[in-house]
Amino acid sequence: MKKLIALFCSLTMVLGLAACGNSADSSETSSAAQSGDGENAETSQAAETSQAEETSAPQEESSEETEDSSASTLVVYFSATGNTEQVAQYIAELTDGDLFELQPVEAYTDEDLDWTVEGSRVNLEHDDESLRNIELTADTVDNWGSYDTVFIGYPIWWGIAAWPVDGFVEANDFTGKTVIPFCTSSSSGLGESGELLAELAGSGDWQEGMRFRSGVDEADVSEWIDSLNLS
Repeated sequence: MKKLIALFCSLTMVLGLAACGNSADSSETSSAAQSGDGENAETSQAAETSQAEETSAPQEESSEETEDSSASTLVVYFSATGNTEQVAQYIAELTDGDLFELQPVEAYTDEDLDWTVEGSRVNLEHDDESLRNIELTADTVDNWGSYDTVFIGYPIWWGIAAWPVDGFVEANDFTGKTVIPFCTSSSSGLGESGELLAELAGSGDWQEGMRFRSGVDEADVSEWIDSLNLS
């Protein structure tokens, strides 16, 4: 009988130890699983944070690009023989500006421009100011309000700006704009051409202009542009 009781007690003890072992393993497994979930959560949160930072970076860069591109330059010109057009193209390239050519509805021919011939068109217009109201194919520019700096180029005729530019100057409001005249001439200087255009416009911050000789090269134009210290 005693042996039977002793055997029963031994069996009970073995079963109890086995149950404790299984409980410990389950607890460790649960703890490990919880630890793993925590690491996954941190990794997921870090990934979301990194993705958010990467997403916001391009937005900041885009804002800076918009600010940098807010200012713009327009180069307006009338060219009778191509000399003023060449300078205008140089200026547009050097300032990353837009070009706008003033074109009379009735274009000037070589004969019209021959001031040595009495009765030629330019001679008649010079002698009779009422003939200087030259109609242009266009005297306004798209997105005019977006331009901060406006260059205006022309040849010198009898000491003043060639009158086809007058219509453009009269047709536009230069308020808030920096206006820089330039001209081409084989002999005459800029004279009062810039001041007269400023009076005609009645608005804008008109700067001292520049006269270029016929056949000027880009280096001379670049030197002048650098001296203006445009922002």
